[in-house]
Amino acid sequence: MTAGRRESFFKRIESWAFHTYWNRISRMSLDEASNAGAGFARTLGPITSAHKTAKYNMRLAFPRITPAEEREMLDAMWDNLGRVVGEFPHLSAMGLFTPESRAEFHGLDILDRYVGTGLPGVFVSGHFANWEVMPAAIVRRGVDCRVTYRPANNIWVDDTIVKARADYGVRLFAPKGPSGGVSLMRILAKGGSVAMMNDQKYETGVEAPFFGHLCKTADGPSRLAYRFKAPLQTMTVKRLAGANFTVDIQEPMMMDFDLPVDEAVHASVVRINQFMEENILKAPEQWFWVHARWPKKAWIDAGVMD
Repeated sequence: MTAGRRESFFKRIESWAFHTYWNRISRMSLDEASNAGAGFARTLGPITSAHKTAKYNMRLAFPRITPAEEREMLDAMWDNLGRVVGEFPHLSAMGLFTPESRAEFHGLDILDRYVGTGLPGVFVSGHFANWEVMPAAIVRRGVDCRVTYRPANNIWVDDTIVKARADYGVRLFAPKGPSGGVSLMRILAKGGSVAMMNDQKYETGVEAPFFGHLCKTADGPSRLAYRFKAPLQTMTVKRLAGANFTVDIQEPMMMDFDLPVDEAVHASVVRINQFMEENILKAPEQWFWVHARWPKKAWIDAGVMD
C-alpha cells in the first residue's frame, strides 16, 4: 500500500469513528449529549498525548500548582472539552435570544452597534468554555460577520463540522495565503465584520509574552483593525453548569492609529494576550490547554516536563 493510499485509508477509518460518535450523540438531547461527551473525554483524554501537552502548559502558566490541583484542573478541562464535542450537533437547539436560551448575555448593546450600521469590526476571542456559542450569538443577533476557521485535516470530518455550523447560521471562511487576506479586507471594506480566534500558536506571528513566556501570536486581526481603523471587539463565554453559559461582550479595544503599523500591531498583540490571560484566570479549566501554545523550549527552560 502506497503512502497516499495508507493515509486515505486511515482518514476513512477516522471519519467512520467520528461519524459513528457524531450520529450517536446527535440522537440524544442537548443535556444528555453534553454529559455523555464529558464522561467520554474524562475517560479517554488522560491516555492521549494531548494530556501531556495540557499538563506542561498548565505548569508553565501556574508554576506553583500542586499535584492535586493539577489533577483536578486536568479532569475539569477534559470534562469541559467533552461537553463541547457533545454539544456541537445541538448548538441550534440552544435557543439563543429566546426565553429558553441556554446563554445569558452581558453587553448586548455593544454587539448591537454592528447591526445594520455598515461599521466593520474585527471580533477576537479565545477557546473559552464552548467557544462555538460566540459566533452563533454574533450571527443570530444580526451582525453581518464572516467567521474564520482552520479546516479539519480530514475532509469528511470537516464537511460535517461546516454543515453543523451552517445549521445555526454561521458562515465560515478559511483564509489561505495572500488571497485569503485580500478576501478578509474586501469583507471589511464593504462594511462587514470578521471574527477570529487569537489565542493559539501562529508560527509566523508576533512574539509576545503570555503568562510570562514569549510565544508566537497571530497578528492578522490587529493588522486588519489597523488597516480599516476598526475596533477589536472582544467576547468571552463561560460555562455555568452543564450546557448553560454566560456570554460577555466587552467594550472594544481601539488601537493607536497614530503609531507606525508594526509598533501599533505589536502593542495590540500584547494587549490581546493580556486579555486572554485575564479571562483564562477566571475559569482556567475551561480553556483549550491541549494546544501547543508555547514552544517546547519554553517547557524545557521552565523544567515542567516529566
